Amino acid sequence: MIRNLTILLVLGVILALPFVFRQETGIREWKEGDPVLVVVTPMNEALRHEYAVGFSRWHAERYGTPVRIDWRAIGGTTEIMRYLQGQFTSAFRAWWTGQGRAWPAAAASALMATSFDPAARPDTVSEADWAEIIALRDAFRATDDPAAFTSGLDLCYGGGAYDAANATRMGMLVPVWDEGQIPDGLLRAPDGTELLPEGMGGETWRAPAFYGTALSTFGICWNRARMEALGIDTPPLHWSDLGDPRWAGTLGVADPTKSGSIAKAFETLVQVQCRRAVEAAGYTPEQIDAWEAALAAAGGDTAPDVPAAYEEAVERGWADGIRLIQRIGANARYFTDSANKVPLDVGAGNAAAGLCIDFYGRYEAETSNGGRPDGAMVYATPVGESGVSADPVMMLRGAPHKQLAQRLCEYVLGEEGQRLLCYRAGEPGGPVQYNLQRLPIRRDFYPDPDHPDIQAAFERHRPHTTGDLSRPELDAYALARAFTYRPRWTAAHFNFIRDFTRAMCIDSGAELRDAWRAIIAAGGPDACPAAMAALTAFPTTPEPLTFATARTIRSRHDREDLLRDWTAHYRRQYNEAARLAREEAKRRRP
Repeated sequence: MIRNLTILLVLGVILALPFVFRQETGIREWKEGDPVLVVVTPMNEALRHEYAVGFSRWHAERYGTPVRIDWRAIGGTTEIMRYLQGQFTSAFRAWWTGQGRAWPAAAASALMATSFDPAARPDTVSEADWAEIIALRDAFRATDDPAAFTSGLDLCYGGGAYDAANATRMGMLVPVWDEGQIPDGLLRAPDGTELLPEGMGGETWRAPAFYGTALSTFGICWNRARMEALGIDTPPLHWSDLGDPRWAGTLGVADPTKSGSIAKAFETLVQVQCRRAVEAAGYTPEQIDAWEAALAAAGGDTAPDVPAAYEEAVERGWADGIRLIQRIGANARYFTDSANKVPLDVGAGNAAAGLCIDFYGRYEAETSNGGRPDGAMVYATPVGESGVSADPVMMLRGAPHKQLAQRLCEYVLGEEGQRLLCYRAGEPGGPVQYNLQRLPIRRDFYPDPDHPDIQAAFERHRPHTTGDLSRPELDAYALARAFTYRPRWTAAHFNFIRDFTRAMCIDSGAELRDAWRAIIAAGGPDACPAAMAALTAFPTTPEPLTFATARTIRSRHDREDLLRDWTAHYRRQYNEAARLAREEAKRRRP
């Protein structure tokens, strides 16, 4: 009897502990019937947790009720965009045909096509069907009513500006706020200083249908112990360093067809090689600015007074960038579907180095090193070699809870939401549990001695942030000024780079790595010019691949056919490169 009472007493104490130690927030918890906001996101669990808690409390304080965010984490940005396209197409078709309207065979592909000319009717589509396709496209873009059709989601939070702009062109997004309804103090400080710029360094940070919430750079993470074991004494501070044969078989790389952020990193890498080529040719930044403006005005790759040699340098740098991606692929230990796996593996020593997004790298360095500055893992953004892009929040067409979605946008762009990105966990107004290690987008979190109010706000935040945002590697505005993104060089190649990397480095990856090992064994790239020529030769089918043709090749050929042709080309070339390298090794053998 006494034994049973003791057991019951212990159980009672255990059940009471959560109530005894519960922290009183002054805000009641969410209950059935309170608002729910549905958000699809590629963001990690730490960020989802902090913004779910922070926004619910902010909303309760302002509007009297907590909010539950129903996060839909279905994969990376690429998977999310495909999912949204399917959801919108299905919902719109049901609404359209429910009104007794026809759904032509070509309607699904035309509905959200980003390049559509109403005057260019294909021969395979009748005039009646073409008129119906034009009508349904117009109706899709003119309707923002969840009672008509909806994806069932309110917002997409995260990704990149490229995907957000593409989603806008597809018609999936609508303006977050109508003209004149943007909350006061969100875009500009009282003295008129812009707090949320439209963009910097050639990158877009906000547009009517999406607003950047955090800023990101791309960089390199490495493990000091693994680097020492490989005999590499110089850290990889430039993208080109990752093409060094000494890293063979040790790099962690994410698949750019699955990760929009890594696709952006690869595009940035090509940008850097273009800039290096034009600077090596002797052209100054002022000349580059003037000629790119002239080319933009002319709408092409030639313009009066722009030297042909300048364009040749750009094209040479572009080819160098594609081939640098190839060498990184040759050094890769794997290509993963998950971008955050790379820093995790580098921190654990399972990979020696890799490409990653800045906040993944900084977060894992802090975690795996236990806060020690001399720990094994290091992350660095290559100085002057990474643009500063924005992670946007996007308003989806037909959002079921649009007012609530607007409030979340206001929260994440305001000071309260921005503090979660960069404050230490437990600091007043900061995150509850996780140091998110993100770079806020608001100007008043960074130093600016020319604007006293901005500088005062920076000094107010400074004691609470995980890192000093005045340091060159953390000052996003300084980083943006140090790198200028030239859209003409790579913007139209973004999806090409994704697919081409897959064919060149992933689908033919076994052959690539075999050829690379054979070249290294024969003395390295400089000792094997014939093998390197075979390794790096661009495809000539279905048409010769060049800087110019790569921009639009995906519109002229079926994507699966391209991938098949490119993969077959590289498998043949890599086998030939391996053969030539082994012959070279035999010639060199005593």
